[in-house]
Amino acid sequence: MLSNIHTHTNLSDGSQPAEDYIQSALAAGFTSIGFTDHSPLPFENTFALREEKVQEYCDLILNLKKKYEGQIDVLLGMEVDYVPEVGHSPAWFREHFPLDFIIGSVHLVKNQETGQRWFIDGPLRQSYDDGLQKVFRGDIRLGVTTYYRQIIGLVKLFKPDIVGHLDKIKMHNQGRYFREEEPWYVALTEELLTVVAEAGCVIEVNTRGIYKKRSDTTFPGPDILRKAYALGIPVTIATDAHKPPEIALCMPEAATILKQAGYTSQQRLTATGWKEESL
Repeated sequence: MLSNIHTHTNLSDGSQPAEDYIQSALAAGFTSIGFTDHSPLPFENTFALREEKVQEYCDLILNLKKKYEGQIDVLLGMEVDYVPEVGHSPAWFREHFPLDFIIGSVHLVKNQETGQRWFIDGPLRQSYDDGLQKVFRGDIRLGVTTYYRQIIGLVKLFKPDIVGHLDKIKMHNQGRYFREEEPWYVALTEELLTVVAEAGCVIEVNTRGIYKKRSDTTFPGPDILRKAYALGIPVTIATDAHKPPEIALCMPEAATILKQAGYTSQQRLTATGWKEESL
C-alpha cells in the first residue's frame, strides 16, 4: 500500500494546491497522504508558512480530509523547522492546532555564539558554501557538529513523530568538506540514532535527493540505516514532494536500500495510526 507523509503545498514552498497532490496520490493508488507545510519562522524566508496562514492551511487540509473520506486518508501534519530559541516549538504547534503528526527537521543551523543561521538546504550549492564561511568561518566540523547537536536537542526535547532527512547536511557537501566515514562524523550520527531510539521516533527515508539529482542515495544513507535497523528504529519512506508528480518518486529505490540495510517492513501512517507493512 502506497503513502507519502512529506508533502508541501503552495501555502509554503510547494508548487500547487493541496487537492492537486491528492489527485496525483489517488492516480498512483495511494491509501494515505500526509501534508507537511513548513512551520512559520519569525524572519523573512522563501519556504515557510506565514503565521497568518497556518489556520487557513489547517482548515484546508481538514476539509479535504472530509471530502475524500473513504477514498484516501488525508492527514494534517507540519514540518516544524527547529531553530533553538527561534520561533514556536513543536509542542506549541501540537497544543494550538489539530495536527495528526509532526516531522521535526533542521534546515537552518544556528551558531549559538553569534545567533547567525546557516541554511543548508535549497537548490544552490553556493548558498551552502557562503553560509558556511559567514556563519562558521569555514569550520565544517563545527558547522556539522552544531547541525547534529541541534537535531539531537530537537529529539530529546520534543520527540517529534518523525525525524526528517536527518543527514541532509551531506547534500551540498558532496565529498568536498568532509567524508561520511570520518570517525568524528560517524560518532555524531551514532549519538543521534541512540537518542532517536530512546525517544521512540520514526525516521523518514527521504527520496528527494535522488530524484532531484542532489544525492546518490536517500536521507539518511545506507550506513546510517544499517545502524538504525540494529537499534530497532522504525522507518517510513517519504518523497518530500513539492510538486504533484513527485508524490511517489524513487520509492522502489528507497525500498531496495532499506532491504539491503536489513529492514523487511516500514511504517505507514493512516487515519487510525501507524501500520506496519512489508517492503
